Amino acid sequence: MNRLDFTPYRRSTVGFDRLFDILENNARAQQSENYPPFNIERDGEDHFRITLAVAGFKENEITITAQQNLLLVTGDKNSDDNEGKQFLHMGIANRNFERRFELADFVRVDNAALADGLLVIDLVREIPDAMKPQNIAINQSKITKIDDKRKKSEKAA
Repeated sequence: MNRLDFTPYRRSTVGFDRLFDILENNARAQQSENYPPFNIERDGEDHFRITLAVAGFKENEITITAQQNLLLVTGDKNSDDNEGKQFLHMGIANRNFERRFELADFVRVDNAALADGLLVIDLVREIPDAMKPQNIAINQSKITKIDDKRKKSEKAA
């Protein structure tokens, strides 16, 4: 069993606990479950697409929940559909699932569609204007001393 041990890194870093937790949980989840299969695509700088192969599931059997930094896709297959049927071979997986995707900050779900047994979820990263890099204009006027600004604000008060 491959187990990641980030203890040496945790001792020498500050503020990366969430990153190490994500890596450890992701490694644990990959070892235990790989259903349903999925693709993750990147289309440009800020657009992503997750495609899950959910053959046999209907729209009302799939739930997509977006929380802060987490996308949860669950499939709850109604067992009544197969009642009374006798399968000679059952090769199409017909079980419930829960698939978690850790999302970066400012990533939101833009659209979700189900067609031809594929669930397609479009994601967009929207960085708030306050967090985007800004160009600062350089003033050509006279440079004032910091002390002068403080004296002016003290006089105004």
